[in-house]
Amino acid sequence: MNRQEMREKLQKKLTDRRFEHSLGVEYVSGCLAMVHGVNVEKALTAGLLHDCAKCLSPEEKIERCTKNNLPISECEYNNPELLHAKLGAFYAREKYDVKEPDILSAIACHTTGKPAMNMLEKILFVADYIEPNRKPLKEIEEIRKEAFTDIDKCIVHILKNTLSYLETTTDDTDPMSIDTYNYYVAHQSVADKLKEDDI
Repeated sequence: MNRQEMREKLQKKLTDRRFEHSLGVEYVSGCLAMVHGVNVEKALTAGLLHDCAKCLSPEEKIERCTKNNLPISECEYNNPELLHAKLGAFYAREKYDVKEPDILSAIACHTTGKPAMNMLEKILFVADYIEPNRKPLKEIEEIRKEAFTDIDKCIVHILKNTLSYLETTTDDTDPMSIDTYNYYVAHQSVADKLKEDDI
């Protein structure tokens, strides 16, 4: 299935607003791939399909994960919206004929991130946050600049803002988001120390 066919199929499954967001993530993923030396076609595909399971009800997400033997954590049971990432990776493979493991992995972790992401995973995680159709978010202009100049610093910035927001809106934050934040804070500290040593 080529990407135009994917777009046509995806448009029937998403709301207009969600489809517009997906096109924005597709575009930004491609731009970031050019800057960070990642296969552009893979980045475009991951960006386009990342939310392909988004517009299902919470009950449908749980039901379809259960039906297809996709594991559901306690946090995901409490917040079924989180399931759209792993279910999206499954749908990308089964319904959109995506076979590349790195694309599927990027889709599966695009919501929470994960420690030690590869560059395609980082690109999709960041593109989902910074694409131009997003409503204005705190410090978004600075975050967008970091995406193209220091993507690890950008990831820390995004997760810091996300976790701060979640603290005020929910009692149940996905542990993977916290693990990812802690990993990249430590990683950034090491990188900053190495830069200081070079001076």
